Amino acid sequence: MKKKFLVIVGLMAFVLFIPAFAQAQGGAKTGPDVQRDPDMEKDSLHNLDVARQYFKLKKAYKASLDRCEEILAGNPTFSRIDEVLFLAGESNLRLAEEKGKQKVKTGPDKLREAARDYLSQLANDYPQSKFRSEALEDLKSLGGPKPKVVKP
Repeated sequence: MKKKFLVIVGLMAFVLFIPAFAQAQGGAKTGPDVQRDPDMEKDSLHNLDVARQYFKLKKAYKASLDRCEEILAGNPTFSRIDEVLFLAGESNLRLAEEKGKQKVKTGPDKLREAARDYLSQLANDYPQSKFRSEALEDLKSLGGPKPKVVKP
């Protein structure tokens, strides 16, 4: 009887202390929890796909830029915002060089400055992005990345 009692008490103690051991192992760092609306994500992903098609296949840089700006305005927490910033910057850069099928009324200096803004935001805010190295390369011709603005 004593033996059964000791085994039961031992098992209960073991079960009670398992959560304490598991908590002590914590410490894994994760990124900030961002609540994303699934419908907004789906809509933004569609706009990104269309912007990519306009940019790569049709050379319609103004249309690509419009789609990117729509995503930036409507869903700033989009999971692929780094690609959106890259496409917006590259579209502005191509428009400043008067490439593509569409023409814009904005002067090339303003377009280059907008490209620098988008690409600098990408370089400063998304250091792990696969688009960062190409953005930094393009920023060399634009005067380098702008310093990151820290909001108080």
